[in-house]
Amino acid sequence: MTDLPTFVPASAPVTFVGAGPGAAAHLTLGAFRALQDADVVIHDRLVGDEVMALIPAHVRRIDVGKEGFGPSTTQSTINATLVAQALTGARVVRLKGGDCGIFGRLDEEMDALEAAGIAFRILPGLTSGTVAAAAIGQSLTKRGRNGSLRIVTGHDMEGFAEQDWRGMARTGEVAAIYMGKKSSRFIQGRLMMHGASPETPVTIVENVSRPDQRVMAATLATLPEAVAQLDGPAVLLYGLSPRRARAALTELKEASA
Repeated sequence: MTDLPTFVPASAPVTFVGAGPGAAAHLTLGAFRALQDADVVIHDRLVGDEVMALIPAHVRRIDVGKEGFGPSTTQSTINATLVAQALTGARVVRLKGGDCGIFGRLDEEMDALEAAGIAFRILPGLTSGTVAAAAIGQSLTKRGRNGSLRIVTGHDMEGFAEQDWRGMARTGEVAAIYMGKKSSRFIQGRLMMHGASPETPVTIVENVSRPDQRVMAATLATLPEAVAQLDGPAVLLYGLSPRRARAALTELKEASA
């Protein structure tokens, strides 16, 4: 019999918690309980204010925020902080925006804990792509339209991230594109180069689920110009238009027939 991995115990000293995209309504019950039981919460910059307000006043908070192309806490510092706090015997919550396993550098932090012999558990959270799709009244998969969904990043450690552009360019494909603001023109060029229609809908949801959430309906042709108007973090829903906009377009076509 092999030893169980270190992430199994429910009473592990470190709990990775997905905070969802912002609103407290999207926090899971397990995540809420973990915050109430914590001694220390090590949190990202993009964790929503509503979620932060749920942390009891006596709990120590450590901000290890990262900002794309801006000031950031280094990953090595985050790893060291996580290990150091856990070794004190404190109950530590590592609070990450969205789902901690989607573009959250979860593996690097798990590796650091495992190297130090520290057990952990993972409580997934809602990711911004699913919440954004709900906000525009759409599903991410639909019978007869797309039997798969891509969750992709607009940039990686080396710069702009390469994807299966030919596959994404097929009619009916849907993708949730994270961190795609600065790479929007690159994404547009790659998709159109591989045959995507310039009229393919792309819905931009900025500050997903927060009080200042904003929805912008665009197309692949207008994507870079639309993204240039954004200030906050956004997810690009490639292949989807807001339900109201789609209904209005259908009514317009029927009226002109």
